[in-house]
Amino acid sequence: MTDATSPAPDKAELYDRLGGLTISEERRFRRRLKKARRPQALAAIGEDLEAALAANEARVAALPKVSYPEDLPVAEHADDLKEAIADNQVVIVAGETGSGKTTQLPKMLLELGLARRGIIGHTQPRRIAARSVAERIASELGTEVGSAVGYAIRFDDKVSDSTAIKLMTDGILLAEMQRDRRLERYSAIIIDEAHERSLNIDFLLGYLKRLLPERPDLKVIITSATIDPEGFARHFADSDGEPAPVVEVSGRTYPVEVRYRPLEAEEPSGRLVQVEQQDGVLAAVKELMAEGKGDILCFFASEREIRETMDHLSKKLGRGVELVPLFGRLSNQEQHRVFSPHSGRRIVLATNIAETSLTVPGIHYVVDTGTARISRYSTRTKVQRLPIEPVSQASANQRSGRSGRIAPGVAIRLYSEEDFDSRPKFTDPEIRRTNLASVILQMALLLLGDIRGFPFVDPPEARAIKDGLTLLTELGAITAPDAADVRLTGVGRDIARLPVDPKMARMLVEAHRRLVLEPVTVIVAALSIQDIRERPLEQQARADQLHARFKNTASDFLSYLGLWDYLAEQRKNRSGNGLKRMMKEEFLHYVRYREWRDLVRQLRGATRDLGWEGTGTADNDGRRDADRDAIHQSLLSGLLPQIAVRDGNSKDYQGARGSKLRIFPGSGVAKKTPEMIMAAELVDTSRLWAREVAAIRPQWVEELGGELLKRHFGEAFWSRKRGQAMVHMSITLYGLTIVADRTVSLHPHDPELARDMFLRHALVSGDWDAHHEFLSHNRRLLEEAADVEDKARRRGIVADEDALFEFYDRRVPASVTRASEFDKWWKKERKNNPGLLDFSLDELLDSDEAGAVTAADFPDAWPVGDRRLALSYSFEPGTATDGVAVEVPVPMLASLDPAPFRWLVPGLREELFTELIRSLPKGLRRGVVPAPDFAARALEIATPDDGSPEEALAAALKRLGAAGIGASDFRPEKLPAHLKMTFSAVNKKGRVVDSDKDLAALKDRQSGQITRSVSRLAGGEEANAKEWTNDTLGEIKEEVTTRVDGHDIAGYPTLLVTEKGVARKVMPTRREAEARLTASTLTLLLRDVTVKTPQLVKGLPLQQRVAVDNYPHGGADALAEDARVAATRDLLNALGGPERTPAGFEKLKAEVRGRAPGEARKMIVALAPALVAYDRVSREISGRSGEAIDDIKAQLEFLLPTNALVVHGIERLKHLPRYLQAIEVRLGDMRLDPDRDLDRQDEVQALEDELAAAAKKKKLGPRNPKVAAIAWQLQELRVSLFAQRLGTAQTVSVQRVRKAIGKL
Repeated sequence: MTDATSPAPDKAELYDRLGGLTISEERRFRRRLKKARRPQALAAIGEDLEAALAANEARVAALPKVSYPEDLPVAEHADDLKEAIADNQVVIVAGETGSGKTTQLPKMLLELGLARRGIIGHTQPRRIAARSVAERIASELGTEVGSAVGYAIRFDDKVSDSTAIKLMTDGILLAEMQRDRRLERYSAIIIDEAHERSLNIDFLLGYLKRLLPERPDLKVIITSATIDPEGFARHFADSDGEPAPVVEVSGRTYPVEVRYRPLEAEEPSGRLVQVEQQDGVLAAVKELMAEGKGDILCFFASEREIRETMDHLSKKLGRGVELVPLFGRLSNQEQHRVFSPHSGRRIVLATNIAETSLTVPGIHYVVDTGTARISRYSTRTKVQRLPIEPVSQASANQRSGRSGRIAPGVAIRLYSEEDFDSRPKFTDPEIRRTNLASVILQMALLLLGDIRGFPFVDPPEARAIKDGLTLLTELGAITAPDAADVRLTGVGRDIARLPVDPKMARMLVEAHRRLVLEPVTVIVAALSIQDIRERPLEQQARADQLHARFKNTASDFLSYLGLWDYLAEQRKNRSGNGLKRMMKEEFLHYVRYREWRDLVRQLRGATRDLGWEGTGTADNDGRRDADRDAIHQSLLSGLLPQIAVRDGNSKDYQGARGSKLRIFPGSGVAKKTPEMIMAAELVDTSRLWAREVAAIRPQWVEELGGELLKRHFGEAFWSRKRGQAMVHMSITLYGLTIVADRTVSLHPHDPELARDMFLRHALVSGDWDAHHEFLSHNRRLLEEAADVEDKARRRGIVADEDALFEFYDRRVPASVTRASEFDKWWKKERKNNPGLLDFSLDELLDSDEAGAVTAADFPDAWPVGDRRLALSYSFEPGTATDGVAVEVPVPMLASLDPAPFRWLVPGLREELFTELIRSLPKGLRRGVVPAPDFAARALEIATPDDGSPEEALAAALKRLGAAGIGASDFRPEKLPAHLKMTFSAVNKKGRVVDSDKDLAALKDRQSGQITRSVSRLAGGEEANAKEWTNDTLGEIKEEVTTRVDGHDIAGYPTLLVTEKGVARKVMPTRREAEARLTASTLTLLLRDVTVKTPQLVKGLPLQQRVAVDNYPHGGADALAEDARVAATRDLLNALGGPERTPAGFEKLKAEVRGRAPGEARKMIVALAPALVAYDRVSREISGRSGEAIDDIKAQLEFLLPTNALVVHGIERLKHLPRYLQAIEVRLGDMRLDPDRDLDRQDEVQALEDELAAAAKKKKLGPRNPKVAAIAWQLQELRVSLFAQRLGTAQTVSVQRVRKAIGKL
């Protein structure tokens, strides 16, 4: 200790002594010296410097002495290597496996004194290699691991203050960069196995390239197999472009003979055919077995190829050969079988794990299929793929070299030499075939700038950089995907400090926020290591059965928690060895389980360093459903690009960016096929598989998606209930629909349009459930104004919607976009300005146009007696109610006379006359043009007292000099709809229940209601009477008057025949009453009219008598009954119709009863000849078929239906013989020219179809007189077409019939 009175040391002297410290200590003391000003501070620094120098000297003095095993090839080059290292900052050492470079180079650096100034760092790509190499070096130096030689790997750290050589994984050195950017703890760094070109190695090489100018004292040694060492040399070229020196160190290898045996064979014909790979391997193995003793190593691309080939070889080679598989998913015990002693021949079937990762002993021969699964990142689907590809030349040479480790060997390649020569020399480095997110994240944390300018050995492609930036953006780790300016977010800084993949780290960040950090940590650790569940080839079924205990049908992630809980419980209850045995029996990998626990522990430590407290529970029983949702939401935060939606009802899923995938069959979720899933891994092998899957909910994706979500909006629409504009929104993520059709408010997305729609719909159109007084006021004024337009039949008089919109737009604040905001604003505003939003008629109407509409021209009521019927106006061209409508109480309809209403209101009469003039035939219309002028002049003369509008107009035009125009020349049916009065039936409550331009049609539809009203108030039906006498029913009056709802209503009595006799009833219309009276009179007459069939047919010729007996509708008796009814009906009509008094009826009955039998016989005598012809035609067409025959049968059914005399009447049936004769002519002619017959039939059929369509349109039945008349015209047309020589009863043609149909 320096004496207090001693002078303070000189600062320059202290600087000179810093060279005896390690580099990191020197830097620390330089910082202190730079700040030191006072003597006391320099004295304190001097004391600390003395202690540090002493400690470093002691550490260096304790270093072991170096010696080199003489049997290692590298020992021969020790002097050359030390000289190259001493003279150069970077040295590339190239040598085969077995040269000893890995264990001897650190000793050479130690011997050169590089441990004096710092630690000699030595990286390995794998943890097991770092630990085993440290143990080997420590053993050779005669020291313990953890003293002069130590190692640091993810789950273990054996480094102390005395450590001079530190073995570590690439990842450990990368993590140290965050705390020691200049790597000042190290005086030398060895990057071993650089030829593997992993992502970590490439990043380290680039970082060291940039660091070396800042650290000229740092030595860097790159060791590589003989795979492109010159590439590393060029990478580390000095400022003058001189490559770093390469020192070649030969390994212990023997010559290898390479034979090419492509998978093809030549047939006797000389044609080459493809050989199956299994057969090619079998042939190669047999060839090598013939060479001599020694084991054979066969390389394959996949586990499936290994299994299939094992089955094939076992059948062909017999029991004398041991077949051993070797691939990454095997348990340690199964992998170690290749190292176990054996007798006889052993054939090892391996993936590329045996290419560089480990050395299989005893191999003399190699069979190379030439393919391997190469991990590649797809920039299109954004997933890591494992396609099978041809291996590079370097990999092929590595494989063949495995046969020359212990003796000269033979390698057979199952492809041609030309194929080998065409392959790339080297396998693409990992940086060119993987996602760069983790690299970019570390670079951003270390502030290394633009990744595009970083000195990678092989710079990644721009697309790969973009994808890495995109992933980090998706995870919320960086602000924007800008390679030139990568800025970490708070989430990004947390992700960068967690020692797991960025996606896994994002899950932990979200789990901390959702208070489920503990269970998610367990899941993340499980996803970061190899699955501890094993499936040995021989016991897969048993293993699957045991592992099924942990499966969860909704989530594979929860399966990990179940497995974690189970093993934690077993650890409590079993010893260490007992746990190992149990796990082995249950096919659970103990070492991986320990790695799982270690990673959980490390992650807990990392999260504690971030200040996060452990939240949630990993106990499966203690988790609530809410916690499970939070767990999956946390996991989803890192897996958003790996969600998928089920494709219909299939097992296929639509993945992000258009990919198609399925759930891996081994998943516990596979059988349930949820609608939406997330996957921890998407692997592209035979197809794209989703591994480690869980069902998710769309709302979770929506919550976590943030700015990644794309929102698509449909057409905006107005919601009366909500009082605001709404829109249908769909949400997608990476092309997947998350929300299909959600109704949302338009306001947040387009406030301007939302306000526009609110003003137009709520205020202008009134489509809003509001009770503001100004709305009611404005609505009333608008109705008044609209009524003016309807009367004038012109639009534009009332202010349009745009004008009303502008009215509100000027007054309502721009911030108001919906009802709730309007109500809030108006509540305050109306206190100060209550009339702000009130319309006025002056603002709504064009004063000039509105002035022409007067009450005299457009009255509001129509007088009918002492009653005034309300009038309403509608200007809606094309609608049924366009024009003027009169409101008529339903009971008044029956007595209402439509004639006066044809005059319409005074304001429309000039237009009515104009249109009537225009309906005149062209020849008459020429004398009264222009029509509007004549209509105006005629209206000055004509009045409603002159008769109908047509009569009054005809008279007026005659007075104006237009001769030859009569009322019948006008076509009122051609008038526009608005020039015909609309009759609206209203009920007691004044509500319109029906309306029609045709009052008669309206009466028909409302007849039931009218009848009920009239009958009820007129006394209804009288008591039944057995007979109609003066004492019972008396006279049936033509009309009676009754009062309904205060109106005098006309009723029309009629006679009804009942089961007990007769009755009287009042009907609402005259037509209905008269029809009922006629029907009842005929029924009463028929009760007294009798005929005898024999008397009616007496005297008929035999042939006619037979025809009558064969009458097709019931024989002679049925014909006699038909004649009785027809004769009675005809006599009733001939004698003046029904009587209204009992005396008159008795007189009528006596007259009919005496004459009816005679009239009936006349009918039968007249019809009998036709029945003979009918019977003859029927027999002729019987049994025949065809279109013509069918047409004739239909014609016969029309001509002679059931009750033909009643239906057609004898006057029509008198022509029946001629119609039947025409049919017979047709039957004869059609044999000669059937085509002509068919053409004529088509003409008739077309007209029949037109008639049926017209009658249906007019709602007319076949017995309607007009329809029946045209039907008989068609019968005459048939005669004209098929038997013209017979002549017709009237002039007939196709055109005449069609014209008659048109007039229906």
